[in-house]
Amino acid sequence: MSKKTVRDLEVSGKTVLVRVDFNVPIKGGNITDETRIVKALPTINYLLENNAKVVLFSHLGKVDHKDPEKCEADKKKNNMEPVAARLSQHVSCPVTFVSVTRGAELENAVKNMTEGSIVLVQNTRYEKGESKNDPELAKYWASLGDLFVSDAFGSVHRAHASTVGISEHLPSAVGFLVEKELKFLGDAVENPERPFVGILGGAKVADKLKVISNLLEKCDTLIIGGGMAYTFLKAQGKEVGTSLVDMEQIDYCKEMIEKAEKLGKKLLLPVDTTIAASFPDPIDGEIDVKVVPSSEIPADMMGLDIGTETAKLYADEVKSAKTVVWNGPMGVFENPTLAAGTKAVAAALAETEATTIIGGGDSAAAVNQLGYADKMSHISTGGGASLEFLEGNGLPGVDAIDEL
Repeated sequence: MSKKTVRDLEVSGKTVLVRVDFNVPIKGGNITDETRIVKALPTINYLLENNAKVVLFSHLGKVDHKDPEKCEADKKKNNMEPVAARLSQHVSCPVTFVSVTRGAELENAVKNMTEGSIVLVQNTRYEKGESKNDPELAKYWASLGDLFVSDAFGSVHRAHASTVGISEHLPSAVGFLVEKELKFLGDAVENPERPFVGILGGAKVADKLKVISNLLEKCDTLIIGGGMAYTFLKAQGKEVGTSLVDMEQIDYCKEMIEKAEKLGKKLLLPVDTTIAASFPDPIDGEIDVKVVPSSEIPADMMGLDIGTETAKLYADEVKSAKTVVWNGPMGVFENPTLAAGTKAVAAALAETEATTIIGGGDSAAAVNQLGYADKMSHISTGGGASLEFLEGNGLPGVDAIDEL
C-alpha cells in the first residue's frame, strides 16, 4: 500500500489542513516536553516554504463531555494556547491561535490567512463529535481548506473526525513524520534484516496479545520482560510470589510458548528477577531489593525488574541482531533501583549496529530518561499506533489517505 505524501500535493496558495500531534505534557501552563511539536516541524516548514496557508488541528488531553462541570474543567486544563506560543518559537512566521473549534472567529481567521502563515485551532476534543468521527463536524472542518495532510502518528490508530473524517472530503496525503514512522515500522516488520529481535515489556499480557503472536511469526527471537513476564513464568509452572500475574492469560502464554517451539523461534524469559516486599510507594522512592532465580521467588515477594543474569542474556541477544523492535520497559523503570534491567537493554541497543526501533509510550520515555535517545535509529511518537501496527492491524488515519 503506497500513500501519497505531502510532496505529491500542489500546495502553493492552498489552505492545507494538517492533523498534527501536539498532545504535549503541560504543568502550570508550561510545556515540559516539546518533542511532539519539534517532530511536526519538517512538514510544517515544508508547507510554509512552498507558500501554503497552514491550518493545524490537534487534540490535547481528554475532555469528559458526560459531566458538564468536568467538561469545563478539562477544557480549561487542556487549552491549546500554550502550544501556540511554543510553536511560534520554532517557526519563522506568526502563529495565530483560534480559541474555538468552529464558528465565525475560526472561519474569518482562515479566510484572512496569507501564504506562508499558520493558524492553530483549539483542541479538537472540545468537540463532542471528534472522537465519534461525527460526519457533520468532519465536513465542517474540511470546508475550511483545500487539502488535508495526516502527520499525527500518535493518533492515526483512532478513527476520529480530525484524523479520518476530514480526509473523506479533501485530497489527502501523509506528512513526513507519518511517512518516516511507516517506513521504519513497515520495513522492520515486513522486510527486516536478520536476525530480527523483538523485545516486549510492560505490565499485562492482555495489552499485547496480538503483538506477541504476530511478532513470534515475524522475528527470530522474542524477548519478554516487564510485568508480563511473570504470567509466562506462571504458565511454566514457576512460583512467582505476589508478582503481577494476568491469570486469565495463563493458557494463552502456554500457547505462545508452544507456538515458539513449533516455529523454531527463540522465546526468552527472565532466568532471574529483582524482587521486593511490595511495590515502591512513592514510585521513585527508596526500596530494598535482591535478585533471585526466577524459579525461586518467595511467596511473599514480588518481581519488579529483570535480574542481572537476565539483563546480560538479553543484552547478548541484542548485540547479534540486525533489526530490533522494542515496546515496553523491563521493570518499574521510574524507580532508579528498578531501572537496571531497562537500562541494560537500552545500553545494549545503543552499542549495536542494528536498526533499533523504539515503539513509543513507556519505551520511548525510558530511552529518553536514561539518555540513550540519540543512539536509537528511530523512536516512535505513537505508542498506541505502533502497537496496532505491530499487531498487524490497519491504521484508520493512514488507511483513509489517498493512494499514489
